Amino acid sequence: MQLLIRSENTHVLDVEPTTTIGIVKNQVAALENVDSGEITLYSCSSPLDDGDLVENLQSSVVEVLCGGLLGGKVHGSLARAGKVKGQTPKVEKQEKKKKKTGRAKRRIQYNRRFI
Repeated sequence: MQLLIRSENTHVLDVEPTTTIGIVKNQVAALENVDSGEITLYSCSSPLDDGDLVENLQSSVVEVLCGGLLGGKVHGSLARAGKVKGQTPKVEKQEKKKKKTGRAKRRIQYNRRFI
């Protein structure tokens, strides 16, 4: 079975259907002069595990990603930033009791603090 390996250079590997992805990863690492721990293999936009067999691949084209990517996951879409006002439901104002002012307010303060 032939695998088409796409990375900085394109390689064609002849492998048996019972070969594991880990062995293919080691062969690609030798071809690219890179440590096999830094390589991630992808097929049909999904990462491949080292224990999977070559015969289970959906496509004969395998893409190689060397090294990890810096950064982390951004939660949510940045296009929606600042759109909270439009998402929150409108709440009608409630009638509130009038607050006491002047002498009545001072009387309540005195009673709370000293009595």
